[in-house]
Amino acid sequence: MIGFAENITLGEVLGLPDIANEVIRNLSEQLMALHKRVRWYEERLKQVAKEDARVRLLRTIPGVGAVTASAIIASIGDGHRFCNGREFAAWLGLTPANKSSGGKEKLGRITKMGDQYLRSLLVVGMTSLVRQTRSHPESASKWLTSLLERKAARVASVAMANKTARIVWAVLTRDETNSPVRQPEKKGTTS
Repeated sequence: MIGFAENITLGEVLGLPDIANEVIRNLSEQLMALHKRVRWYEERLKQVAKEDARVRLLRTIPGVGAVTASAIIASIGDGHRFCNGREFAAWLGLTPANKSSGGKEKLGRITKMGDQYLRSLLVVGMTSLVRQTRSHPESASKWLTSLLERKAARVASVAMANKTARIVWAVLTRDETNSPVRQPEKKGTTS
């Protein structure tokens, strides 16, 4: 689309009436200006992300990039307004709705009650991680690969976003990089 707009702004004429060519050229110039501004903000955001220690901490989490990390910092700061990671995930709308009745536990779909922008950024980041896991399972998290064996990719992406929201909260409140918890070896096994 940008290539087409560039050609139009450079004077390419379509086989249309003059007024239509003028409108398309005008819109193409606006599109090019907007594209240039978006690129400038992307570069600025990358620069700010390098300077902010909290953004650097969040970027240690797989699937969390500069845009997501910056948006989280802008929305929740250091994360201390939430008591725990589950509360933060619930605020984002990433926790399942509880539909229990008569003593039977039943969890439904995610609530989607929170910040739609942050939730979608996390889900998109985790969708990318799920795709990486499918193409390179040997370097992926064992938790995610086992989840993908049982659930559809979209469900796994949302579950991973929920888990990542909890990790984000822990990283921010502890002011430490993300370090995966190692499972202790079972007794009687050899390496």
